[in-house]
Amino acid sequence: MWRVLARRVARGAAGAPGLVRSCRTFSAAGAGRGAAVGAGAVPLGRGPAWGGPVRRPGGLLLPPAWPRLVPCRCCSLPAHQKVALPALSPTMQMGTIARWEKKEGDRIGEGELIAEVETDKATVGFESLEECYLAKILVPEGTRDVPIGAIICITVEKPEYVDAFKNYTLDSAVSAPPAASVPPPQAAAPSPPTQPSPQAPGSSYPPHMQVTLPALSPTMTMGTVQRWEKKVGEKLNEGDLLAEIETDKATIGFEVQEEGYLAKILVPEGTRDVPLGTALCIIVEKESDIPAFADYQDTAVTDMKAQAPPPPPPLVVATPAAAPPPQPAVPSTPAVPTAGPPPRKGRIVVSPLAKKMAAEKGIDLAQVKGTGPDGRITKKDVESFVPPKVAPAPALEAVPAAAAVAAAPVGTFTDIPISNIRRVIAQRLMQSKQTIPHYYLSVDINMGEVLVLRKELNQEVSDNIKLSVNDFIIKASALACLKVPEANSSWMDTVIRQNHVVDVSVAVSTPAGLITPIVFNAHIKGLASISKDVVSLATKAREGKLQPHEFQGGTFTISNLGMYGIKNFSAIINPPQACILAVGASEKRLVPADNEKGFDVASVMSVTLSCDHRVVDGAVGAQWLAEFKNFLEKPVTMLL
Repeated sequence: MWRVLARRVARGAAGAPGLVRSCRTFSAAGAGRGAAVGAGAVPLGRGPAWGGPVRRPGGLLLPPAWPRLVPCRCCSLPAHQKVALPALSPTMQMGTIARWEKKEGDRIGEGELIAEVETDKATVGFESLEECYLAKILVPEGTRDVPIGAIICITVEKPEYVDAFKNYTLDSAVSAPPAASVPPPQAAAPSPPTQPSPQAPGSSYPPHMQVTLPALSPTMTMGTVQRWEKKVGEKLNEGDLLAEIETDKATIGFEVQEEGYLAKILVPEGTRDVPLGTALCIIVEKESDIPAFADYQDTAVTDMKAQAPPPPPPLVVATPAAAPPPQPAVPSTPAVPTAGPPPRKGRIVVSPLAKKMAAEKGIDLAQVKGTGPDGRITKKDVESFVPPKVAPAPALEAVPAAAAVAAAPVGTFTDIPISNIRRVIAQRLMQSKQTIPHYYLSVDINMGEVLVLRKELNQEVSDNIKLSVNDFIIKASALACLKVPEANSSWMDTVIRQNHVVDVSVAVSTPAGLITPIVFNAHIKGLASISKDVVSLATKAREGKLQPHEFQGGTFTISNLGMYGIKNFSAIINPPQACILAVGASEKRLVPADNEKGFDVASVMSVTLSCDHRVVDGAVGAQWLAEFKNFLEKPVTMLL
């Protein structure tokens, strides 16, 4: 898509003297292949860069804009590309060139790192998607506070072009003749009269704003419009929820920043894999301007719709003509009237949460009518489902067992589409297991004193707070990270970042997949505050209402499967973190004791610490477990 756009701009400016028609511009998306793991490489030239909101006259807040193409305007220079600093995180405004991985004149292969850029969240590798040669470095290594969009280097396609840029500077590019600047784009080739090309705000439409799909997470490249919360013609107030967008992490509400009226919805509800920057809707300032956009169309949206996945195959409905002839050996049985619709056949589209609820309630999804997009069965459909009353069949003759087998659902398996969340989980876990040298340390902990203290505290705190064992585990982990800061560190490729605050990520299982909301500053919070945070975050995670800042980041992770009766397990590290603690169930065991019997019955819990050997050595991991065990076996020490 970017190449097509670059070619169009080049064709529009072909008449300008000194403009090199074959030049292209690289820019980077807010998310790339490596960004899915937190500190990987971000590819060039794919998708929109993260841009801040832009205000138009009238006070409306524009969505993040697409990156601006930077044409090569020097007629004396060969074809080249200007590489601009991209937005590598949604909150990034400036960056620091931590290190250039290539020197001037070096060949850059596809997928190779050009530079490492330090953002406000991490140090991220800057990767090339095409082969080229580094002709000129414009921003020296170590330069701080480089604004987004600043040109940082020049690349060329052939090595013999490198020498031409030996004395190239940004000042010389700015001083190029003004005639070489890109003129306003000329009218494109005329399209059929029945399909007038849409225009940006201009003479044919009243003042309006195109709301484009922003990057709602650093790793987001596409999104799904789950639901529109507003209808065409409705008034929009500041802070109103406009739509729900499913990203690669969660379903996030898209809020309105300024007042206006929703004039046109360009992307229908349920549309999947919408690229970043696609126009979602039109907002106007005046209610009287809404009718002018009744027939408004957007070329990009039209093209996207044409590439949308085909609808599910039509349901196979039995017709009288298709009914098999009656078997002579089995006498016909009168039809049994039912109060509900006939069961559906074929592929059933159902959300993971609705499928889980149906399994728990014993509901046959073939009998549930879906009200979501393309007949998708949602949570509300399952909750409101009333099983049809079946009249008892008269017992005429025994029905052969073969008839019961024939009534079973058709097919031996069901293909469940992979959601964006599940796809990212798979990528992150695979990369973690393939690139991080894991090792595991296990220890048993006597939980007797914690259980006694928990019972006493639950009698003292208010009724709406109930402390759990997991709250004590989070607090003890945070304090142990302060004692052994090496375990509270991150591998950043060029440095090991030792964090001074402990933000504990807590693994939560949701119908859509695993997500890790964060208890921030767990080392300074009390047990009651930790308990409130965990309950609130877990509820929002299962409802898909977590905001990006609530699950992105973290310095240490806890995964607890004790409530399922799991004795012990080994968890996979959540990069760029260095450790994750796997917590098993407590069980009664006989332990040595100084009493007449010589033993006692204790509640013992097994935990396993997974460590990144690049950051945490074995002895350091053992030291962390010793501190963690001491805090839980003597919980009073957590007050010191």
